[in-house]
Amino acid sequence: QAEGTSEMAQGSLTTHVLNTATGLPATGLAISLAQLQEPGTGWTELAQRWTDKDGRCLPLLLPGQAKAGTYKLRFETAVYWQGLGQASFYPFVEVVFTIEDPSQKLHIPLLISPYSYTTYRGS
Repeated sequence: QAEGTSEMAQGSLTTHVLNTATGLPATGLAISLAQLQEPGTGWTELAQRWTDKDGRCLPLLLPGQAKAGTYKLRFETAVYWQGLGQASFYPFVEVVFTIEDPSQKLHIPLLISPYSYTTYRGS
């Protein structure tokens, strides 16, 4: 467990998901990371993860893996809510962001409820 924790702390791109309807971490939610191919509109998938009991997953990018560019995190929210027997409005959430300085650590949390979501650049 300590090894996983240190890996999470060392990631250059991390996320976590909180179910704001219950106030608890969102467990077992699928997340994928893709990078926009410049120039153009094509995306290349780089990583796929599932949240653990704390709503966290291993880093989506490790130190040295990040490159300047446009990325998107896709959170499979409908499948998560269906697993809880809950109807929801958003079938998935895509958070698109730009990495300008690949040496900086990025943390992008997602707060979800069946009918809303919020994201921000964390630390």
